[in-house]
Amino acid sequence: MTPTLVQHRPHAASAAPSPAEACARARDWAEIQERMLVPLYEAVYERLEVGSWTRLLGLGCGSGLALLIAASRGAGVTGVDADRERLALARERMAPEAQGGREARDGDGRTRDAELLDNLASAAADVRRPLYNMITAFQPIGCAAGDSEGLGPALEAAVERSEHGAAVVLTGWGPPERCATSGVLRVAGRLTDRMRSAGGWRPALRDDLEDVASQAGLKPDGSGRVACPFGYADMESAVRGLLSTGLYAAAVRATDQAQVDKEITEALHPYRRRDGTVWMPNVFRYLIARTP
Repeated sequence: MTPTLVQHRPHAASAAPSPAEACARARDWAEIQERMLVPLYEAVYERLEVGSWTRLLGLGCGSGLALLIAASRGAGVTGVDADRERLALARERMAPEAQGGREARDGDGRTRDAELLDNLASAAADVRRPLYNMITAFQPIGCAAGDSEGLGPALEAAVERSEHGAAVVLTGWGPPERCATSGVLRVAGRLTDRMRSAGGWRPALRDDLEDVASQAGLKPDGSGRVACPFGYADMESAVRGLLSTGLYAAAVRATDQAQVDKEITEALHPYRRRDGTVWMPNVFRYLIARTP
């Protein structure tokens, strides 16, 4: 199946960084941070036996690493993300299969055309496009205030184009006591009281994922926990990687970049090893639900 990448239109606008800053953040995400969740991707794919039968839609696909892993198992993949810079990097990673108009070959060696769509509505409107039997939302929710709100509309649209009983995977941060990174994320909340209503850190709650599934009319069908330690070569890489998550964006707007960098660096000191590397153990949770 042709790998497809789709740009999802965000529903709410917010103050945006400069183009250069946005590109740098996206590159840091792709080169430093995205790989931290590989154990989560692999655990989910193994449990759901992702393979050539899978037609996967990745919501919040980032720069495409999770899509690549699924494609390597034989899945047909479509990616959706509101971040143009991350999506551009995903296109680079998926080339030549994800480059519109380029020739690609499937596992049997047959030639087929790769395709890119402008938005999720185009995919939904194309009746020739096969229904998805798996939807993933690997961008963890349950750590920033309101971080699940943007997922709702995209999830609703995705469910409309999925098979009956398709697997929907929602992921979130584990409890703060099992996530060393939680203490570093509290920096955003300390910098301004406005964080509580502007995307700042909050403790992950036990039923975050179940609440999202319920609102989307999905039926829970199992869950699991996966250890995803955050490891960085040095302090600079750690700061850049964490900033690339977007969880500090509101804090930067409320103060300034230098102040946020300083606060993150100080919060990371307990996790710096003698060799200069930074290591933070974390646990992430996933919920498998089924479409009606």
